[in-house]
Amino acid sequence: MPDGWEWDSTLFQGSAAYYERGRLPYARGFAERLAAELGLDGRGRLLDVGCGPGIVTLDLARFFAEAVGIDPDEDMLAEAERRARRRGVTNARWVTARAEDLPAGLGEFRVVVFAQSFHWTDRDRVAGSVREMLVPGGVFAHISDLKEPPAEPAPPPLLAPPYARIGDLVRRYLGPVRRAGQGLLVNGTPGGEGLVLARAGFEGFERLVVPAGEVVERTVDDLVAWAFSRSDSAPHLFGDRLADFERDLRAMLRQSSPDGRFAERLPATEIMLWRRPPGRAR
Repeated sequence: MPDGWEWDSTLFQGSAAYYERGRLPYARGFAERLAAELGLDGRGRLLDVGCGPGIVTLDLARFFAEAVGIDPDEDMLAEAERRARRRGVTNARWVTARAEDLPAGLGEFRVVVFAQSFHWTDRDRVAGSVREMLVPGGVFAHISDLKEPPAEPAPPPLLAPPYARIGDLVRRYLGPVRRAGQGLLVNGTPGGEGLVLARAGFEGFERLVVPAGEVVERTVDDLVAWAFSRSDSAPHLFGDRLADFERDLRAMLRQSSPDGRFAERLPATEIMLWRRPPGRAR
């Protein structure tokens, strides 16, 4: 886990209702690209660890016989269930659990996905558990926005969201060190996933980059939702100052763009894959 930080159940408390609207989508076609790379054919099972409101689970479910999403936040799973019903996805189910609870009696899987969630876990312990849950040759997939190089700005005269100013406002309310649940992320979240997975016995690293590049419009409501969807500005962190923060955030956004419209270019999606060696004894 991040140095000096311990997980607690308030990490994303109150964020589920804002997640789908606030977060930018992954690149169009990322699910199809992953399915083609892995030869997914509707057989086998998918496990999405830290699935949140089911964004990735539901995009990938059609390539498996069953998709299982786990998350410790029951509000996130309730949102995932609602989204599954709206989309008519009938082969997904949801389990309240932490990654550290694995294997949790869930059985074997062809693919286990972490979409921007692995860094919140006890990574060595979880990687070892996941390897034992994968069928021989099964795949550990890490999905995230591509950070380097960053997405190009939207073309003029469109206004980019003032993310730096939003961050400054959050720090005015919550202090200079990033908040996460009841703790602080003094050193941020860890990287180096490849080293962790090598220690757990995974092999055959592959990296896919799925380009995006579309320009999407963002409103004041979208950017408020973005702030409240994040662990470092989740609604509960503001306590009785939540209404004050939202008022100041909306005023700052209107000051930046009087008509309340912004635009940004979607980042590419990065998918990193590691395999459990075929035939290795458990």
